[in-house]
Amino acid sequence: MTTTAKDIIKRIKDEEIEWVDLRFTDPRGKWQHLQMCSGAMGEDEFEDGLMFDGSSIEGWKVINESDMILRPDLDAVYSDPFSATPMLAVFCDIVEPGDGSLYARDPRSTAKRAEAFLKTTGLGDTVYVGPEPEFFMFDDVRFEDGYDRSYFKIDDIELPTNTGREYEMGNLGHRPRAKGGYFPVPPVDSTMDVRAEMVSTLLEMGLPMDKHHHEVAAAQHELGVTFGTLTQTADRVQVYKYVVQMVAQAYGKTATFMPKPIKDDNGSGMHTHMSIWDNGKPTFAGNGYAGLSDNCLYFIGGVIKHAKALNAFTNPTTNSYKRLVPGFEAPVLLAYSSRNRSASCRIPYGSGDKAKRVEFRFPDPLANPYLSFSALLMAGIDGIENRLHPGDAMDKNLYDLPPEELANVPTVCGSLREALESLEEDYEFLLKGDVFYREQIEAYAALKWEENARLETTPSPVEYDMYYSS
Repeated sequence: MTTTAKDIIKRIKDEEIEWVDLRFTDPRGKWQHLQMCSGAMGEDEFEDGLMFDGSSIEGWKVINESDMILRPDLDAVYSDPFSATPMLAVFCDIVEPGDGSLYARDPRSTAKRAEAFLKTTGLGDTVYVGPEPEFFMFDDVRFEDGYDRSYFKIDDIELPTNTGREYEMGNLGHRPRAKGGYFPVPPVDSTMDVRAEMVSTLLEMGLPMDKHHHEVAAAQHELGVTFGTLTQTADRVQVYKYVVQMVAQAYGKTATFMPKPIKDDNGSGMHTHMSIWDNGKPTFAGNGYAGLSDNCLYFIGGVIKHAKALNAFTNPTTNSYKRLVPGFEAPVLLAYSSRNRSASCRIPYGSGDKAKRVEFRFPDPLANPYLSFSALLMAGIDGIENRLHPGDAMDKNLYDLPPEELANVPTVCGSLREALESLEEDYEFLLKGDVFYREQIEAYAALKWEENARLETTPSPVEYDMYYSS
């Protein structure tokens, strides 16, 4: 049942809410907010939205056309457990003031357009998405990038570098080694209770959670949020990240979703499960490989075909490609399989037709979830519409393939530069149904080219080590 402005106003009164926090997502994927006194939010404000300056958001409006509307989605409202006084966090869409249309560059609006486009194709009426964002928690993080120095230094009680460290209360010795965090019980797993509080908080906020566990690397973790519809799930990813970082901070720790903060250990991914349903029936179930339908295989084929362009959205940072290298369980090879996790497209085991889905393993948690999920859907739809079969499944361990076989398996991009260049050459599939817009893609890419240029023009401590005395 649709929530009305009257419903929200009644809730504000009943729960003595003092603040209404209007939240939206910028092109890079960061949650932004505008906090309003609850008394200033009447029916008109909840239904029509509020004006704000869109030129202040990188990648959006220029100053001479900056006025935009922040319109609340009244079906996406959460109580914020971290506010000192009662507060509602409300997801908002960005709306053009001239004609009331969803703003072309608003990521959440893109997700809504993607879901609407699916319905027009006749392929299904619902797309379900199940993400697995991983993250690291540290005790101390320091970094500097200046004129005369560049460094970072991290520390955490779990890091294997601390096995010989002297602590005031003694070194208790229980910690995972490199790639040894999956997943012994405490005391080796030192943050079980921190993760449990994160999950409990998310459950209280209404998210469907099912588990939490330590990940492969020291200080690396994952919480289990179950599937939902595309925009709904992207919203949940934003709540997930917020809660992870806020709970970590409450425990005196710091959480990061950087894909590769540690050189010699596994990086963090955001494996993304997807399936299309129609009239309550799973369209990805069939009689093909691993019980899949032709449409599911074509969906995989579309993602494989457009994977390098997709990387600009699914792996949108320079740091993303320090994870996507062989040897760290990284899914760099564009193949599909029901058996091994070395393939970038995996068919998870599940009993019954309803469990049939495909898991894309190359995305990472710095992806803007609205853009990443929408781009994956658009690539999959293109695959179905053009019957792009992905070929035979690869059920071998792809990391052990001989060089002559490996040469025939395509890979994801090796750098953000390659991803952005691939997007420049392959973006038409994103424009169907006006889901993405050309100027939106160009503005997004311009932000990412700035990031890439900064990395490529900055000397690294590694280069001093390799070349200073040459």
